[in-house]
Amino acid sequence: MKAIRFGRAAAVLSIAALALTACGSDNATGGSAGGSTTPAGSGVSGTLSGVGASSQDSAMQAWIAGFGKKESGATVQYSPDGSGAGRKALLAGGAQFAGSDAHLSDEEFTAAKEVCGPNGAVDVPVYVSPIAIAFNLKGVKEINMDADTIAKVFRGEITKWNDEAIAKQNEGATLPDTAITVVHRADESGTTENFTEYLHAVAPKVWTEEADQAWPSSLSGENAQGTSGVVSTTTKTDGAITYADASAIGDLGTVKVKVGDKYVAHSAEAAAKAVDQATPVEGRDNGDVSLNLKRDTTEAGAYPVVLVSYHIYCTSYKDQATADLVKAFGSYVISEDGQKAAQDAAGSAPISDSLREKAQSAIDSIKVAS
Repeated sequence: MKAIRFGRAAAVLSIAALALTACGSDNATGGSAGGSTTPAGSGVSGTLSGVGASSQDSAMQAWIAGFGKKESGATVQYSPDGSGAGRKALLAGGAQFAGSDAHLSDEEFTAAKEVCGPNGAVDVPVYVSPIAIAFNLKGVKEINMDADTIAKVFRGEITKWNDEAIAKQNEGATLPDTAITVVHRADESGTTENFTEYLHAVAPKVWTEEADQAWPSSLSGENAQGTSGVVSTTTKTDGAITYADASAIGDLGTVKVKVGDKYVAHSAEAAAKAVDQATPVEGRDNGDVSLNLKRDTTEAGAYPVVLVSYHIYCTSYKDQATADLVKAFGSYVISEDGQKAAQDAAGSAPISDSLREKAQSAIDSIKVAS
């Protein structure tokens, strides 16, 4: 588990926040909602342990470093073992917060009451990022594909890069007769859940499986552990294709996704446009700010293969010191400073002021167990 002592300086570039007007919420503490930064030196101390999404790791290290400039008496540990592992650790009492690229399921939302008290846990959006469909093909850096083609590639129904279905969407491109190797996550992953949710929503006749944290066992391909694992395997394999948080793909080529009648490249701005159309998950209470994404959007310039990554906190903790530490860290993460640090480190889109306001309310509600 990565343990980083607060006090390490982080370079936080001043980057203009993107306008992201989403339905939902996000968090911040120690400052008023609407965009103010977290004041320095609230005096919290102790150790905060989290487990979760590997896609968040770059942003997490920036958050840890930035928070450390304000709170020298605190230590944060984060183990990027995957979204599923993070939620399981929180629900088993093995972590004080989870990082997850998917909000709690209805069953998990109910189960959280066993470890987090009668009000359970809250999902707080902290990270908006495109999922890149990334490939390794010599001499090719960008390819157009519609949703049906993407789904057929990942199902193993399209097996060559010069297949007619790909070629006709890339007139003028020289595509080799190279075999396609699909690389998918071996672990339960929120990135997998978001990617398969997109495939099922936009290409349901091809991708008949419902969204899931686990890759369908009936499909062939190479598997690897975590974001770094699939990117590494793809980078080493000629003709390979995978899906991963866009911040992690390095020099791999990427797919432009057809949205409406245009092909859209991944970017923080395009991801923000997609999240702008999200709606709250129904049936949640206690300030939970889970979002339903509109995967089949035709909004110009939107990139719907996107994830909203969450921090999941208990609504109550065993003592005041722990509750204060959780609230201080959560508030920094969603503050303007925290969002700028994540954007600089991971290329994510900052959350909107309206989302921050709802998130701050959720974090402010965290208390000591009675």
